[in-house]
Amino acid sequence: MTILLLSGSPSSPSRSTRLLQHAGEKLNALGQRTVSLHVRDLPAEALMNADFSDTELNVARLLVERADALVIATPIYKAAYSGLLKAFLDILPQDGLNGKIILPLATAGSQSHMLALDYALRPVLTSLSARHVLPGVYATDAQVQWHEQQGLQLDAAIAQRVADGVQLLAESLSSLRHIHASKPAVAELMCCRA
Repeated sequence: MTILLLSGSPSSPSRSTRLLQHAGEKLNALGQRTVSLHVRDLPAEALMNADFSDTELNVARLLVERADALVIATPIYKAAYSGLLKAFLDILPQDGLNGKIILPLATAGSQSHMLALDYALRPVLTSLSARHVLPGVYATDAQVQWHEQQGLQLDAAIAQRVADGVQLLAESLSSLRHIHASKPAVAELMCCRA
């Protein structure tokens, strides 16, 4: 099973992307396979025009399609997730997240926009048919610090919330894997009863 690490930040480097990378490292440590996609690296004109003849855009859509779960990271601007992430989500089919488990991550300047994950991003993810949107992790700039010598420094509460979110995602994938594994056995049982 594959987890797509989707960065919706227009900046590089950014706090939200560093938080995403941290979550990815935690998932890898649990034996999960991750793949990264930075929306800012996609061709802007193709993205804005939903040009599906563009190879890079189609590869990005295929990465989403093939992923079993996504960790989506975005900065919060004016109480909403990034416009770049919105542009990418807009090019997905109406059921583009069908059956997928999503862990949202967000960073912002203050606690003022904490509900943006629940009131702005969650409804969009649900409308794209996500199987389950896990409780998100919202961190302020003060809680996600980068130092050249020490690297990423997370506030203890945020580090714990990321660890909890990653663990819940891994457990959810394990349950999903178990369900998929038992489906052929059920089909065989039904076949033999006929």
